[in-house]
Amino acid sequence: MRLHRNLVFTVIDSLMAIFNEGQYADKVVAIALKKDKRWGSHDRKFVAETIYEIVRWKRLYAEIAEVKEPFDRDNIWRMFAVWAVLRGYTLPDWKYFENTPARKIKGRFDELSKIRKFRESIPDWMDELGVKELGEELWNKEIAAQNEQAKVILRVNRLKTTKEKLRAILMDLNIETEFDSKYEDALILKERANVFLTQAFKDGLFEVQDASSQLVAPFLEVKPGMRVVDTCAGAGGKTLHMASLMENKGQLIAMDLYESKLNQLKLRARRNGVHNIEPRVIEGTKTIKKLHEKADRVLIDAPCSGLGVLKRNPDSKWKLQPEFIENIKKVQAEVLENYSKIVKPGGKMVYATCSVLPSENQEQIKKFLNTESGKNFTFVKDVKVLASESGFDGFYMALLERKM
Repeated sequence: MRLHRNLVFTVIDSLMAIFNEGQYADKVVAIALKKDKRWGSHDRKFVAETIYEIVRWKRLYAEIAEVKEPFDRDNIWRMFAVWAVLRGYTLPDWKYFENTPARKIKGRFDELSKIRKFRESIPDWMDELGVKELGEELWNKEIAAQNEQAKVILRVNRLKTTKEKLRAILMDLNIETEFDSKYEDALILKERANVFLTQAFKDGLFEVQDASSQLVAPFLEVKPGMRVVDTCAGAGGKTLHMASLMENKGQLIAMDLYESKLNQLKLRARRNGVHNIEPRVIEGTKTIKKLHEKADRVLIDAPCSGLGVLKRNPDSKWKLQPEFIENIKKVQAEVLENYSKIVKPGGKMVYATCSVLPSENQEQIKKFLNTESGKNFTFVKDVKVLASESGFDGFYMALLERKM
């Protein structure tokens, strides 16, 4: 396996931006992939996957390379050399690789792999928190699963096609997919491919959405003709799924603090052929008060630590701080308190997070049910999805019903 200079330089530049300028890996990768129009799919795959790999294993590689943050360019070259040696590449005779101790790298790797925080490449505080909340055995499995590369999952848009038809269309493009009986609308790609370039995507036949995230809309039991409120809609992955389950009938109010996200949702809705969504920017308590006791169904896709989606966002291992998690729990409690008032008597609400920590999930629901607002609700059921068991993202969802 040969290393190509222009591809490797792109990787090094990208890692500098992620590690030293605090830029988000997905944005940096997107820019990197547009750098040279002559690159084929193989080249782009090398660039994207190598950047993500080195971000994912940052702590382990830095330890082996004996470099410390903030990394200068030489440090990043040393980490890249570690990656290349461990991946079995023959190092070319570039000046950056002079005196690379291949044997020592492999020895250090074997040694450090015995210690979980290095083996799984995570900060000390995250390792301690995981053990405290999930226990040693489960955390071991979960963090290992979170370090595997995420699969690409499509959600078929029922308003426009069926799973079988979409599968056939993609098969004609040499994109092979498979079904999983546990996920009604999901098509799982057998190999990664840039599905956004397909005509099927441009025609709104599908969205890219993790399988675990696809469980949320059906869990809320939305039906055509209902009034449904998505309180933290963002760019609307789950909103669009609910619209398709509602067959475009009824009213779907998509709320968010950020207008830019709702603008993205409008574009996606147009492509999906969805016209029952009404975007509303949350401008204060007034926006919420207007909806008190008005909705049949409410989704609270709560802000969270994202500790269930590390495989998708490996750089968040380094961006997250323990105090953020403490603060986000307060936000979750406030969101439950405020948005639960939108549910009308007899209506239902789902609280969901993409975290695997009980303190953000089951414990939040338990606390809420003991508050004044929470006493109006009955707990129906909840689902805990672990990456180590499902192979997809870690997720939590709880269904509550408002008493008549």
